[in-house]
Amino acid sequence: MSTKRDYYEVLGVSRTATQEEIAQAYRRLALKYHPDRNPGDEEAVRRFKEASEAFEVLSDPEKRAKYDRYGHAGLEGAAPQFHDVQDIFEAFSEFFQDSIFGEIFGTRRSRRKASRGEDVVCQVELTLEEVLHGTEKKVRFARREPCSECGGSGADPRYGLQNCRYCGGYGRVVQRRAFLQVETTCPACRGVGQVVEHPCNACRGEGLVLRTVTRTVSVPPGIDENIQLRLSGQGHAGRGGGPAGHCYVEVKIKSHPLFQRHGTDLVCQLPISYTQAVLGAELEVPTLEGTRSVRIAPGTQPGHVIRLRGQGLPDLDTGRRGDLLVEVVLEVPKRVSTQERQLLEQLAALEQGNPGPRRKSFFERLKQYFTPTRSQAEE
Repeated sequence: MSTKRDYYEVLGVSRTATQEEIAQAYRRLALKYHPDRNPGDEEAVRRFKEASEAFEVLSDPEKRAKYDRYGHAGLEGAAPQFHDVQDIFEAFSEFFQDSIFGEIFGTRRSRRKASRGEDVVCQVELTLEEVLHGTEKKVRFARREPCSECGGSGADPRYGLQNCRYCGGYGRVVQRRAFLQVETTCPACRGVGQVVEHPCNACRGEGLVLRTVTRTVSVPPGIDENIQLRLSGQGHAGRGGGPAGHCYVEVKIKSHPLFQRHGTDLVCQLPISYTQAVLGAELEVPTLEGTRSVRIAPGTQPGHVIRLRGQGLPDLDTGRRGDLLVEVVLEVPKRVSTQERQLLEQLAALEQGNPGPRRKSFFERLKQYFTPTRSQAEE
């Protein structure tokens, strides 16, 4: 039979207590039995460990459910193991940093403070054809990796890291001022507890070296400019065993000689001659997947747009493709042959006597504008 006290009894809360009530109860007991407030008191240390063990279980919904159902027997293999108070400070580092403890006692740190590595950014350039189908691209970028010579410690492998002489490897120092005892971060090792006395020659004591690596990034169909793709954990290495950062790949789209992109739609200009506009024609237009035949109706006006549905780019989320918009552009030659000039002059003579409706309307309005009315003439 277990000799441990009931965790709810240890914290002095009911079995229906909320997470906030459990945290408040632990904070009250931790303040009361904190080792720095009770130097040399083994009973206070025992109570501090007991309260921390209870809080570790009851603050975890899964562990609390097992404990509520099976008691201490349900935590076999999952019960917290705090060998000393330093284990408690490491397990609940955020709790102690975010509460009143940081102001009263300072924050105890582990010997090697872990920190996440920084992110890196690189670019990949895509063609519209690659945007259409999606692709895989190789990207190269530089990142800091743990030094292979010292394993990331920054110390010469022959000597390794040395305990800080100023704080004895604890990472913090106690300063006594009159009747007060204040614990602060060690100024020599900055709270790490260890120092590099003999720097590694390969990384000059940094623990990290800059290397260029090549990675493959998967590009989904329909991606747009300036979207970032993330390669998780491929950034700069972390320190003290911390996780690596990420690599963010910025997407750039190459300009295309025929198409302009507008969201999922593509726009293409199709130059036609005067005779093709007047008489109509059957022409081939480009798409990203080949050519398509389009009909130019007789009398097509400049700026007319022919829509080819489903010939644009896919939507990044739905995969639905946009359209290809073919804009008709009238091409006027700057030079003509003698025969072409003669034929055009004949055509111009015919047009003089048979103007189109828009020109006829324009000239009638122009005539009215410059011809004075009867009242104006009398004046």
